[in-house]
Amino acid sequence: MRTALVTAPAPAISFENLTLGYDRHPAVHHVTGDIAPGTLLAIVGSNGAGKSTLLKALVGELKPLSGRIDFHGHDKRDIAYLPQVVEIDRSFPISVFDCVAMGLWREIGASGGLDRACVARVGDALAAVHLTGLAGRPVGALSGGQFQRVLFARLLLQDAKIILLDEPFRAVDAKTIVDLIGLIEQWHAEERTVVAVLHDIDLVGRYFPQTLLLAREVLAWGDTTAVLTPVNLDISRQFNEGYDEHAGICDHDEARETA
Repeated sequence: MRTALVTAPAPAISFENLTLGYDRHPAVHHVTGDIAPGTLLAIVGSNGAGKSTLLKALVGELKPLSGRIDFHGHDKRDIAYLPQVVEIDRSFPISVFDCVAMGLWREIGASGGLDRACVARVGDALAAVHLTGLAGRPVGALSGGQFQRVLFARLLLQDAKIILLDEPFRAVDAKTIVDLIGLIEQWHAEERTVVAVLHDIDLVGRYFPQTLLLAREVLAWGDTTAVLTPVNLDISRQFNEGYDEHAGICDHDEARETA
């Protein structure tokens, strides 16, 4: 009797000797590894460790200095990205409804109108983040927690297979954090791939099974309990003491030879 071979699914994202930087000054060195489909992964590390830089490379805002990122057949429609709230201009006069409806633009087009079904979907997304009744309010009039809920509602409508979150809980209240964690756990249950940059180590330990610890290079990557050890966290804290924001220009050939 022949035994059927079980083929492991292709990774959702792969890094191959990836080095990133600005004006050829390296910010992240020689990252190699795979993110499996359906992974709930936290990226942690000290300030300046390269966490947000890595996300910017994943969404195409930053090109590699060397190495590569492979999405294994996923295209831009499969990826949803939530930048840090401080990078979003809330002064633009747009309503909560219209901001959330932007999550449908890939589906209906930039100039497409919303039919009754789309309007209902926007309403459902607002209900999922507990903002029913605020559809007509300007986003500039919202609290920090309310605005982050709006952004998560927009992510719900994007219906992406890969979701990237950069500091999604910064400057929001505890109740909002609990509710948004619930949505992240829902995405995880739906086997979507979620990658989040976070600072709160306790939060990571409670809710994120996988962790990538960065200090401009990978210090540890794997099961959260094995990564967030006192030794690893101490090394990460020491990174700030030795961090040189004026590090030398990265040599591509040298990077490949020393990987």
